[in-house]
This record gives sequence, C-alpha cells and structure tokens, in this order.
Amino acid sequence: MAAFNFKIEAKQGTARAGVITTPHGEIHTPAFSPVGTKASVKGISPRELNELGAEVVLANTYHLYLQPGEKIVEGAGGLAKFMGWEGPTITDSGGFQVFSLGAGFGKSVSKFVKEDVPREEAVTVFDQEVASSHGQLAIIDDEGVTFTSHIDGSLHRFTPERSVEIQHALGADIFFAFDECTAPTEPYEYQKEAMERTHRWAERSLKAHRQNIDANKKQAIFGIAQGGQFDDLRKSSARAIAEMGFDGFGLGGSFSKKYGDDSLESALAMLKELPETMPVHGLGIGEPGDILASIAAGVDIFDCVAATRIGRHGSIYTKRGIIHITGEKYRNDYGSLDPEGVIKGTELYTRAYVAHLIHSKEMLGSIICSLHNVGFTLNLVKEARQAILDGRFIEFRADFMRNYYQAS
Repeated sequence: MAAFNFKIEAKQGTARAGVITTPHGEIHTPAFSPVGTKASVKGISPRELNELGAEVVLANTYHLYLQPGEKIVEGAGGLAKFMGWEGPTITDSGGFQVFSLGAGFGKSVSKFVKEDVPREEAVTVFDQEVASSHGQLAIIDDEGVTFTSHIDGSLHRFTPERSVEIQHALGADIFFAFDECTAPTEPYEYQKEAMERTHRWAERSLKAHRQNIDANKKQAIFGIAQGGQFDDLRKSSARAIAEMGFDGFGLGGSFSKKYGDDSLESALAMLKELPETMPVHGLGIGEPGDILASIAAGVDIFDCVAATRIGRHGSIYTKRGIIHITGEKYRNDYGSLDPEGVIKGTELYTRAYVAHLIHSKEMLGSIICSLHNVGFTLNLVKEARQAILDGRFIEFRADFMRNYYQAS
C-alpha cells in the first residue's frame, strides 16, 4: 500500500521507535491516540490536541454509525474534515461497543478488571456514561451480531462486511477488522469459539476491504487477535492474524487483574508471534505503567478513554502517581497541578482552583484535568520514544515506574 508505511528507526530490545506514514500525515511511534468517541475528545478541541502534540485521534464506529450516521460523516469529506482535525485518524470496528453495551450493559468492569467479581457480572463496558436504559441486547451468530441501540432501543445488525462498509465511509487512515470481544471471565471453550469466529470475521473483513479498490488505496486495515486469558489461544490468534495479510495488528481482549498482575505481560507475549515489520496497536491501553510495559514489548500505538474519564471526575496523572483533586488537602494547595510536568494550557491553574471547580461541578474543572491528563500521556510516549532513540529506554522506564508508584 503506497499510502501507508511503517518504518522502524531504532530498537532497544523489543521496544522500537518508528514512523507510520498515512495519507493525512506521519505518526511518530510510540504514539498515544486520544479517543474521540463521537468525533470529539471530551472537553478538548482539535486545536488544543494539536498544541499538546497529538498526531492521531481515534473515533468509534458504533457511536458514529448511530449518531450522526456514516453517510453524514462521508458527506463532510471523512472523519478528519468532519471534526476539524488535520492529522491521521483511526476507527475501531464497533465490535467492542456492540458486545459491551449489549450483553455487558450496566456492569462496571473495564478492560482492566481489578475486582474478584462473579463471572456473570464481570463483563466489559466501553464507557458507562454513554449507556442508557436501552441497549440490553447483543445476539451473536456466525454471520455477525444483532444488537439494540443504547440510544433508543432500535434494532441493528453488524457483520464484518457492514463494519468495513461503515469504516470506509468514515474514511479513517487506519481501521480495524470486526471481531468478537469476549468478557475476560469466559471459559476456555467459549474463548476458543469466539477466537475462531474472530478469525473468520477477520478474513471476511480483509476481503471486503481489498475488494474496494478506492478505499484500499487510502486506508489501512488492522486485524485484531483475541484469546481471552489463555496463552495458547492468544499466541495461536496472533499467528493466524499475522498470516492473513493485514497492514497492522490490534492487541485485543481484556487484561484482567483477576487472573494475576502478569495478565498484561501474558497478553503481550503474543507479539512474539508477529513479524517485526508489523505495526501494533494496543487497544484500550492507557494507564502509564501499562503503556510503558507495552512499549517494552513492541506496541507502537495506544488509545484509551482513561485520561479524559478520570479527568472528568477530578483525578490527574503526575510523575508521582495519580492525584485526586477532590481531596480535602488540595482545597488550599496553590501549587501547579503537576510541578514536574506543567501541561500547555493549564499553566495558570492551581490545585486549589481546580479543586474548587470540581467541587462546584463547574465544567471547566473537568476540562482542565482532562487537558492535563491527555498532555501528560502524550508527553510520556514522546519521552519514551526519545529514550529508545537514545538507547536508554530501560533506564527511563525504571525511573518512571519507581517514582510513579510512590505514594503521592
């Protein structure tokens, strides 16, 4: 594909710094992609994202299909023009949202499950704040999935071909094959069944894309591997996806603390099954420590709603760990949000002022915290990239982890 290319510039172990070339510009990896679920990163304008150093934004196929509809986005000239963003864009397949807002409706467990909850309650949810009293149905068959809208309860159906068709209309530089994202607590037998279905859907997604000559010239398609918490399934899935001829690889599934603190490490082991030249996207990986662990394993792009989600509730990342601005001790704290890493656009605000805004439920408080968190994460991957180029990533990661996990 002439319009899409991935070049590795430097490596340290399996960590690598590279450049992904797309029709809308370059992505210098490792890179963090802020999530603009509905073509908008919550509380942050495209101009501000650019000033923070973002090079790519990810939007959600499921949500844009329901509102405003892919034809409206296509009529605007594609996702980037529709949202006023001049850089590269990514869309997911919609599969994760279909399953989580259907079968997983109303549960509070995320991709990173930390609580020992019963299997019937441990399901994945993309973002509880978009859920409503609708959207409680997701019926899976070998052809696709039938689901109800979380907006109005209307009935819809996604197949691999339909997901690709929608994403062609959205026009993102990179998009994902349709997959079945299972709950992390599903047993081996079902994880295997879902993985095999995901492989069949991947082949159909790839075929549908390659048959569209125009889209094939402009867009890259990444395949997603699954396998739940089982090493043999994950490795098998990685090999299968790698052999199909995708332009890149999506690290799928959930990374559950329920199965031990090495769950993410186990998932990352599947990357050893990939050719070195294949770019890797870590879906839903956004916690600083997890980002650095994933970079060390060879992941190139990350996306996650965590930066803006925790920001909306008054929590911020700092180099000394997460700070909850709602804490009483910050009401009279006139220092910067993070003295060791002041983010562009937040320079004038003190912890006391932001604490006041959050306690007063003023929108600006959530915006400031979100702006800080996105900037913090973008800076983290930028510093990690430079550390790889300089041959000091191992030391950089160790220093960051030692400081970050101290009590703030």
